[in-house]
Amino acid sequence: MRVAIAGAGAVGRSIAGELLENGHEVLLIDKAPTAISVERVPQAEWLLADACEITSLDEAALQRCNVVIAATGDDKVNLVVSLLAKTEYAVPRVVARVNNPKNEWLFNESWGVDVAVSTPRLMSALVEEAVSVGDLVRLLRFSHGDANLVELTLPPESAVAGTRVGDVAWPEDTSLVTIIRGNRVLTPNQEETLEAGDELLFVAAQAREEQLEDLLSVTREGNGG
Repeated sequence: MRVAIAGAGAVGRSIAGELLENGHEVLLIDKAPTAISVERVPQAEWLLADACEITSLDEAALQRCNVVIAATGDDKVNLVVSLLAKTEYAVPRVVARVNNPKNEWLFNESWGVDVAVSTPRLMSALVEEAVSVGDLVRLLRFSHGDANLVELTLPPESAVAGTRVGDVAWPEDTSLVTIIRGNRVLTPNQEETLEAGDELLFVAAQAREEQLEDLLSVTREGNGG
């Protein structure tokens, strides 16, 4: 997979390093000469250019990329890069960094964004996840379909603890994608039994989040948790 990353700061370089370790091709783009630090990520391709300029993106051959990541520290730049990637180069997947939570509403399909990653929201979500059991935590928002990646740690008193995944009447427009149990990451199947303390990750329509939280927090006695 070929990935272009606009923004070669600490965030961009960190993402590049992870992708390269997983065997992907990575191109880092930045207009600041001081940001071009080839020695820090020597396996990546580097391009000194303004990612908001069509000529720069032509040089980057963005049409050959499977994914574009707009990872600069400027929300305006990230929006422009996302829009150009999607509309001018038909990049299949565009991921954009949101620096200011007040701008989150802009990062949607109208601006070419498939996945918006809000660093402040993610950090606050991780704090919530660390202290909340039984409360739904929104980790990531997907622009298409108004769906979110959400997490809930199953409380000991939950009525679904000890129940097989296939026997739970999950709400519509929700999908259990991962169970984290201790140090294990489990791919859920119909026979897998849910256990108290499991971290459950769902892709769920925003309209179904409250229903999902209610389902998992109902106690064995049938009282809301």
